[in-house]
Amino acid sequence: MPAKPRTSAAPSIAKLIAKELGISERQVETVIELLEEGATVPFIARYRKERTGGLDDTQLRTLAERLDYLTELAKRRDTILDAIRQQDKLTPDLEREIMAATTKVALEDLYAPYKQKRRTKATIAKEAGLEPLAERILANPAVALEAEAKAFVSKKKGVDTPDAALSGAREIIVEKIAETPRLSRKIRETVWKQGKLGSSLVKGKETEGAKFADYFDFDEPFEKMPSHRALAMLRGQKEGILRIKVDVPHTDTRHHPAVREICSEFGFAKKGRAADEWLMETAEAAWKGKLEPSSSRESINRLKDAADSEAIRVFSRNMKDLLMAAPAGHKVVMGIDPGIRTGCKVAVVDSTGKLIDTATIYPHEPKKDWTGALTTLATLCKKHKVELVSVGNGTAGRETDKLVADLSDRLPDLNLTRLMVSEAGASVYSASELAAKEFPDLDVSIRGAVSIARRLQDPLAELVKIEPKAIGVGQYQHDVDQGQLAKSLDGVVEDCVNAVGVDVNTASASLLSRVAGLNVTIAANIVAYRDKNGPFTSRSQLKKVPRLGPKAFEQAAGFLRIMDGKNPLDASAVHPEAYPVVERIAKKTGRKVDALIGDKAFLSKLKAEDFADATFGVPTVKDILSELEKPGRDPRPEFTTATFKEGVDTIGDLKPGMRLEGVVTNVTAFGAFVDIGVHQDGLVHISELADTFVKDPHTVVKTGQVVNVVVLEVDAARKRIGLSMKRQGVRPAAKSDKASKAPERKPSDSPFGVLASLR
Repeated sequence: MPAKPRTSAAPSIAKLIAKELGISERQVETVIELLEEGATVPFIARYRKERTGGLDDTQLRTLAERLDYLTELAKRRDTILDAIRQQDKLTPDLEREIMAATTKVALEDLYAPYKQKRRTKATIAKEAGLEPLAERILANPAVALEAEAKAFVSKKKGVDTPDAALSGAREIIVEKIAETPRLSRKIRETVWKQGKLGSSLVKGKETEGAKFADYFDFDEPFEKMPSHRALAMLRGQKEGILRIKVDVPHTDTRHHPAVREICSEFGFAKKGRAADEWLMETAEAAWKGKLEPSSSRESINRLKDAADSEAIRVFSRNMKDLLMAAPAGHKVVMGIDPGIRTGCKVAVVDSTGKLIDTATIYPHEPKKDWTGALTTLATLCKKHKVELVSVGNGTAGRETDKLVADLSDRLPDLNLTRLMVSEAGASVYSASELAAKEFPDLDVSIRGAVSIARRLQDPLAELVKIEPKAIGVGQYQHDVDQGQLAKSLDGVVEDCVNAVGVDVNTASASLLSRVAGLNVTIAANIVAYRDKNGPFTSRSQLKKVPRLGPKAFEQAAGFLRIMDGKNPLDASAVHPEAYPVVERIAKKTGRKVDALIGDKAFLSKLKAEDFADATFGVPTVKDILSELEKPGRDPRPEFTTATFKEGVDTIGDLKPGMRLEGVVTNVTAFGAFVDIGVHQDGLVHISELADTFVKDPHTVVKTGQVVNVVVLEVDAARKRIGLSMKRQGVRPAAKSDKASKAPERKPSDSPFGVLASLR
């Protein structure tokens, strides 16, 4: 929860956020009040619509983010004001500028001249008494430099000659130029708007850096560079493959846009005065020595921040799609974690996800016990009445999928449905403390098979056990700001869990800990209470759980479900605080509560306005009526499966023109990766996603979606597959490498783009 801002700063913060988000200041103030009271975003979005004017969870999270930033900004502003005040240098004008600053960069610009810093050449020159010389030259460029400088020569102070005095004066002026806030802002914007970020190959790194080949000789304007290209170049630099450089195109140094800005700000000009040439050289020195390095860093940082934000947004959207993927539901599932030398690990879970059997089979090299593996699987399927077989998509995944297909062909009466699922994060879960507690006597490799089985039954319930970053559905997730990434992904997980709701009598502690208002400790206490006292029969019983106080109950109760409990409303998303509304509806309509539930025809005739009051307004009553139609409805889609083409098992089996079915595994800013069953995801470039122009791939595809694709290009050596989802089918392939590397094309314009440096 964000820290409470100062009372004097709160209105300005609310006003600023309101303007940014296009909502009213009162809405922002209300949300700030709710957050300060300990309310969570899911609770506010679902149960406080009247107070917020119907802000959704996305708007609320953006608001909370900005509140955090601006609150930190207010604290930093106070610190800076105090520091300058202590130096007795705070003027009314400066204070107004500091109070008006809306970014941390702008604030630091204003503080720069007053900030305690290490001794610089300018500091040393001031200590030598050369500041008056610098001020005289600035005030009167017609001054005779040599004659003026002689008066400041002092061997005692280390100023041996007039040239030394002028050199020291220049250092003072250069620092003054660099620390002029308005000027530094102008130049920073000039570099950003007119500058380019270029990259070149570090000598001798051609082979090692082959995956960055698109960037061996490349540049692009800052303002036009998309997130994935920026992060690719920065990763190339980090790995020592690329050398990057900022450039602002210009004819010569004197006419550099930044030098012109300096001259304009300080009134430097060639008017035939004695110091004119010297001052022009000083402007150049200020640019090259101070402002060029700082502006370049700022532009790269700005690009990186924007790229991070975009990459985190992409990762978060993919994570949401993955978590909200269709669950297979309460079915007996066999999970198989494929392997070659160490065998395939098999785990069978019952319809509730409870582990009931395990095995290890060796159908592949070196044992090649295909018959024995079939016998083991058949025995397990018959014994436990297995309905679904979930095969991990890692090494030997397709070969193992063939094994299950062979089993189905030989024993059609088993009526098996087989699917390949992403193994992403399974190994992380297997080795985790959580898995060790859940299965203390189970081999780590078998735990992975359990995870593979369960994530088919309920992706959300299983994936919440894994650190979001480990699931790997983003681009450059290891290169972006890890704190921001974790915060964003945690928010996504929380929103998804609360959107679906949680059965308090079957949920794991991991899942419960993601419910609004709960934490790891309370979640563990719920499970412990359930184990000791049996299933919960009412929501009110939750109040007996240690550490689950009134506030936690208020936040969590609406998202926790009690199936077949004493009160049918406990199985719905209707919050206990709103039960009186349902009772009022029942009384006015002459129906019992349990008779209202599920009667869509009757409920659709009711008007929310007839049951609203000062506490529960029309939006809340509408939600209640909708929930009564289908209590505890699951917002996730229906369960569907993809069928991989028989005989297409490796990248070598692919041919241009092939039509295949696959599953989207990752969506990036430049396209979508699709698993077509050959151990290497193919890329549907953004230009191949649809017959019409696509600005954002997420508007066309989602992670986990089953899609039909056409193979465009195959590069087996580089393990790259180009796919298309266009209805008209195959487009002409590139005629030659030269054609595909035409100068005007950007790295992401090819079907393969910058795949190599992605994940």
